[in-house]
Amino acid sequence: MATPPPSPVRYIRVKTEGRLFAPAVRAYGNVAIVGAVTEPADPPAGSSFLQPNEPRLFTSTADARAQAPGVLGDSIALALTQEPGPSQVWGVRVAAQADYAATLNVVGSLDVQLVAIAGTPLAAAGGTPTDAIAKLAEHVTGPFSDGLERMGIAMLAKGASDPAVVTGSLATSRMVYVAHNSSEDVAAAVAGTIAGYEPHVSMLLKPVKVSSDPFTPQQLIQLNGSEAENSGGPAGKGVNWLVQPSLIPGESIHLGEGYTGAPGDKKYIDIVRTIDDITFRLKASLIATIGELRISRSGLRALRAEMEAVLEPLRQRGVIEGYEILLPILVLLDKPQPTDAERKLVNRAQDERAVEAMVTVDYAGALHRLNITLKFE
Repeated sequence: MATPPPSPVRYIRVKTEGRLFAPAVRAYGNVAIVGAVTEPADPPAGSSFLQPNEPRLFTSTADARAQAPGVLGDSIALALTQEPGPSQVWGVRVAAQADYAATLNVVGSLDVQLVAIAGTPLAAAGGTPTDAIAKLAEHVTGPFSDGLERMGIAMLAKGASDPAVVTGSLATSRMVYVAHNSSEDVAAAVAGTIAGYEPHVSMLLKPVKVSSDPFTPQQLIQLNGSEAENSGGPAGKGVNWLVQPSLIPGESIHLGEGYTGAPGDKKYIDIVRTIDDITFRLKASLIATIGELRISRSGLRALRAEMEAVLEPLRQRGVIEGYEILLPILVLLDKPQPTDAERKLVNRAQDERAVEAMVTVDYAGALHRLNITLKFE
């Protein structure tokens, strides 16, 4: 071993050791589309078709139609053409026997936040739910590993306007349903549209690049329910629709609302996506404290500071309006004269090495209805 060179006189010696930690980042714009592939009888030389249950990342419409010809390739291409569009689009070919459960199990390990079944509408009200959509609703309810939570996107049959089709296990806040008058795969298009926006952005009146004839006023009342003028907010029955508002210039098609499939639970898409996003941010930041911070005044104050470091930037950006963090054990540790019962609670937490934290977030939703009273005098 070589002898180190002599060192000059140092009155203070500092040895720097870096231990940087970068929290994991959760994507919000990745889409997976499951569907059938129709291989041509005389394929071109050098063709590389997607195989059953093989996830493949697509970045161009030409590759999608060449490698997954048929309904799956068309749906992937439609998702890719949305503006703003998805960050990634994965295609997964379902097996010949249409075993959607097995294919969705493959999708379960992909880093995606939105899932759709290519070219598959929901059955008419009163009929047997489309098996593929039922499997999709079951899939998106989880459970999933941290960061892999997702929502499913499905379309009603062309021209259908009865929201009663969304019932039973289909009525979940993890699903998004869209009514339409289009011959295209509206579910894939809406999935691409949602993926183009940050989680906290409302989906109301966001453009969708598809063609669709308008619904009649009676059909809209059936889809959404009646809304009294100058009072109340959006009604909602768990089904969205495509609309071409006369107040918006041009011929563009827009999403008429941003409902989830469970209006009695988390009613809006952005609520579910924002909860998923904030939950992951907190977990990704706090994982570094596990096994390091102690259940003491200084340790729990450091834990609180870690949470604030996640939530404060969101408050400053206007994603959330405010937040409160409560650590009950820290409150007891800060008491000058705790009771015997309070000391036992602290000792139990230290013995069990588990701490409860409660975080309250104030989330202000976007404006969806504006009632104006115009008076002439």
